[in-house]
Amino acid sequence: MNLSLLIILPLVTAMAVLFCKGLKQVRTVSLIGASAQFLSALGLLWVYWKERAAGNNSQFLFDFNYTWFAPLKIHYHIGVDGISVAMILLTAFVVIAGVLVSWTQETLNKEFFFLLLFLSVGAYGYFISLDIFTLFFFLEVAVIPKFLLIGIWGSGKKEYSAMKLALMLMAGSSLVLVGLLGLYYNTNLDGAHSFDLVEISRMHIDTAVQNLFFPFAFIGFGIFTALFPFHTWVPDGHSSAPTAASMFLAGISMKLGGYGCLRVATYLMPDAAHHYAPVIILLATIAIIYGAFATMMQKDLKYINAYSSVSHCGFVLLGIGMLTQTSITGAVMQMVSHGLMTALFFAAIGMIYSRTHTRMVEQLGGLLKVIPFISTVFVIAGLCSLGLPGFSGFVAEMTVFMGSWQNPDKWYRLATILSCASIVVTAVYILRAAGRSLMGVVANNQYNQLTDATWNERLAAGLLIIGIVAIGIAPFWLYQLITPGTEFIMQQVGKAVSLK
Repeated sequence: MNLSLLIILPLVTAMAVLFCKGLKQVRTVSLIGASAQFLSALGLLWVYWKERAAGNNSQFLFDFNYTWFAPLKIHYHIGVDGISVAMILLTAFVVIAGVLVSWTQETLNKEFFFLLLFLSVGAYGYFISLDIFTLFFFLEVAVIPKFLLIGIWGSGKKEYSAMKLALMLMAGSSLVLVGLLGLYYNTNLDGAHSFDLVEISRMHIDTAVQNLFFPFAFIGFGIFTALFPFHTWVPDGHSSAPTAASMFLAGISMKLGGYGCLRVATYLMPDAAHHYAPVIILLATIAIIYGAFATMMQKDLKYINAYSSVSHCGFVLLGIGMLTQTSITGAVMQMVSHGLMTALFFAAIGMIYSRTHTRMVEQLGGLLKVIPFISTVFVIAGLCSLGLPGFSGFVAEMTVFMGSWQNPDKWYRLATILSCASIVVTAVYILRAAGRSLMGVVANNQYNQLTDATWNERLAAGLLIIGIVAIGIAPFWLYQLITPGTEFIMQQVGKAVSLK
């Protein structure tokens, strides 16, 4: 399996879009390219399973290493484990759904689809990188298109929101770069420094060095995943972004941060991960509770989903901070589940807004009678968000809670209990939003003229629902996919404990 195809396909598609004439050509080429990505991701999953079934127990499969810049030992080193494959699958689902949802995009459609596809280049490159400089490079590739998508095609305070998002994420990137350079200059491989993730993991970096640079890396990546109190870009960015960009921001971009916190900060600096675990757990618990209560105060559907994302991403950081294999596995499952669920939620909200021209809950009502399919999609996304059994949200959150409870520290268990209690608050704001927006009498007589979802919207929603239900009903395929990767991470964490 040539992993570089995951980068080449969206890049070629994005370039091809620039030569298209008319909306019909643009969206046809975009859909063909997104479908190719989707099939490639499914093919990667298949061949990955075949390799594992054949007895290949290597940490990373389909490894390829090419010297990019020899003087600084920067390599184009790529490979995947189960965690990477799960993130790639998530990206493929969200990208094709985003293209379908944007089917009627007319304003600067060529540029819009180009930026949307270019975002996926950064995401795929990031998830397959085994050189931390290359990983940082692809992280940056995924920042600027977001600024343009919100600033040009957004709504409301779009310029302010785009600028805030870009500045916050660039600040996070700067902190990440400091952390990565700190790792690089404290490695010694035959008298030279190294950016190679696998090589660094085999060294023991001095604990004092880890404690110094871990906060830079973890906070930097954490900003991308709404780490409290650096989460303030999330509501503004999500609320102003066009639907497909909101889906990508919440579904994929926020997962770049969680992946970095796990793959780079925790895996390469396990001593420091133990040292700062209480702080991580405290901040994660605050984010979970604060995000849930803040969501209850919102009246705009996009703000409801945005603030709930702060709460749900707190579960990711909680699972990482607990440092048990089950909790870390749960954190990865939560990244996948939240990516699918929040993309579906934003898709449903976008469908409602495009027809009613409002996202305010008090101005909606009775939509289930006039647009039943879209309303059903909204309800499914909401039920997944509140953790209803049968959907991915329940499986992921329960895995995080069970793994968190395995940590015997009484304060950690208190954090677990408080985090569990947030589910009740989540149920309140989801059921209230759904009830007021969809149930009862039709709030506006003009709504009686609304048309339900088109074929492309139904297909986009259907793909995301399939992913949510596939994890909710049969979660073991995802659990078994992720487990080998988390075992290697736990070996690092265990090694750090044994050396103390």
